[in-house]
Amino acid sequence: MNYPRVHKAKAIDDTTLIVEFTNQEVKKYDIRHLLDIPMFFPLRQPAFFKSFTIEQGGYGIVWNEEIDISEYELWKNSVPLIESEELAGDRTQQS
Repeated sequence: MNYPRVHKAKAIDDTTLIVEFTNQEVKKYDIRHLLDIPMFFPLRQPAFFKSFTIEQGGYGIVWNEEIDISEYELWKNSVPLIESEELAGDRTQQS
């Protein structure tokens, strides 16, 4: 199965992303469950967490060469938003 790719993303606090997918669905993804994994330790720093980009083609969110989250993970383990949240702002990244 093909999963929707990331179209836009915004950090709304120090551990939560709002992600708009290519199928226009908007979901909330919380990274707290990743923060005990050594590879993801740098995401504990709010400034670093907010410094992501969207991978070319929308195949995930990338912080550096070692840290990324795939579109599959973001899609499968996020929560649909009940009310539409605005994606405009400083930390919005678009593919």
